[in-house]
Amino acid sequence: MTSASAATPSLERRRERRVPVHLPIVVRGKDRAGFPFEEHTSCENVCRGGAAFATRHPLALGIQLEIHIPVGANATRGEKEFSTQGRIVHVKPGRDNQEIIVGVEFIGPRFHRMFVSEMT
Repeated sequence: MTSASAATPSLERRRERRVPVHLPIVVRGKDRAGFPFEEHTSCENVCRGGAAFATRHPLALGIQLEIHIPVGANATRGEKEFSTQGRIVHVKPGRDNQEIIVGVEFIGPRFHRMFVSEMT
């Protein structure tokens, strides 16, 4: 464990490799203060068991969220919108002082859509 990882508590235990892909995502829940929110953002990466996304809401480890990934314009026939529940397992600073990157573990249905990494 590095000093940086020791300073940032995390519940994260990745079981699958995350793929860097930007998909639209709608996140609903309550922030640290208990205020409800809905945010339209995009995934930083995704796997069958979780996703990471940027948010401007104050969120903390362990908070549960509703997650919805709509079918995009390039969807194949038969693809359905994806909805599940997630638990925040990782929080790190974002690109500016108002943003954080949140990693969630899906605790409801898992993501089974096929996609290609944007890094290739």
